[in-house]
Amino acid sequence: MNAASTVAQRLDLAVVRSQVGAVLDEFLTAKARTAAAHHLPGEVTQLLHDFLRAGGKRLRPLLCVTGWHAAAGRRPTPSAVLRTAAALEMFHAFALIHDDIMDSSATRRGRPTVHRALARRHAPGRTPQAADRTGTGAGILIGDVALAWSDELLHTAGLTAGQLTAALPLIDAMRTEVMYGQYLDLTATGRPTDDMALALAIVRYKTAKYTVERPLHIGASLAGAGTVLRDRLSEFALPLGEAFQLRDDLLGVFGDPAVTGKPSVDDLREGKHTALLALALRRAAPAHRHTLRSLIGNPCLTAEDAGRIRHLIACSGAPDEIERMIGERCAQAGRALDRAALSPAAHQALRELARTVTTRTA
Repeated sequence: MNAASTVAQRLDLAVVRSQVGAVLDEFLTAKARTAAAHHLPGEVTQLLHDFLRAGGKRLRPLLCVTGWHAAAGRRPTPSAVLRTAAALEMFHAFALIHDDIMDSSATRRGRPTVHRALARRHAPGRTPQAADRTGTGAGILIGDVALAWSDELLHTAGLTAGQLTAALPLIDAMRTEVMYGQYLDLTATGRPTDDMALALAIVRYKTAKYTVERPLHIGASLAGAGTVLRDRLSEFALPLGEAFQLRDDLLGVFGDPAVTGKPSVDDLREGKHTALLALALRRAAPAHRHTLRSLIGNPCLTAEDAGRIRHLIACSGAPDEIERMIGERCAQAGRALDRAALSPAAHQALRELARTVTTRTA
């Protein structure tokens, strides 16, 4: 293949990201006009607009479009596929807004979380406790709006009846799986143990399937892909998704908040049941294990305490083992990608995405 044809077949992920952003901007601008015409609160669309513009990797839309190209080959991306990809990003906004409420997170992408921003906005004339309750309730409702609008984006995307029949079961499965993952995560939080099986189950359902596998499946289904191609995509997606979350676990404890946009004490203060903490508890010396158990999950955890935890986790060798697991899963995903019979554009895009999500610092 010559250089010209390689360039012609390249799937420009930056362009796809921009196209998905344009779909979301157009949709929310129309919603803002409708709200104004009916004298409804403009802050609903504004907060969602701000949230979606505040960064984010757009990973699920990119994988959806790449899945379409994996099955469709060199054809241009139809607008219906881009709108479907945008629907996945709107659903993700819903999931993140609710996740921040469940985790009592103060910041997301370097900004106040939606429920905290709402609490500040509605603080005048209310006690701090009442403002927090208002922010939490209003945040839940804005997340619900994002969920409803993700459906609207999907059902007005211009998909054929056959495409909807193929995609809807996959979208339903994606939503169910991520809810189970969130449930496992929530019920295990505050009680970290050395149970690696539970930690990896959370990784698989909360991230690997939701973030990587199902978006690829959904995009491929829109181009008529059958189970054989979806199975090949799963062989790539699941280890990559696990590597993505394992990297996230490391960044949640050892990342630079100025880069990640989130405090590096949140996971420790909440007592998130991650593979990193499970390994540390399994490998630490008995005295260190006792200290870790006494500190992790303490809502009043100080920065000094968090530093002690990081030191003990590092002494256990858990971060090095997590890095090994990431490398192992990246290699597994790479081998699966090499075996899959994909278009050059899809192959190149998946290779680029794999490198981006596993070597990231935010």
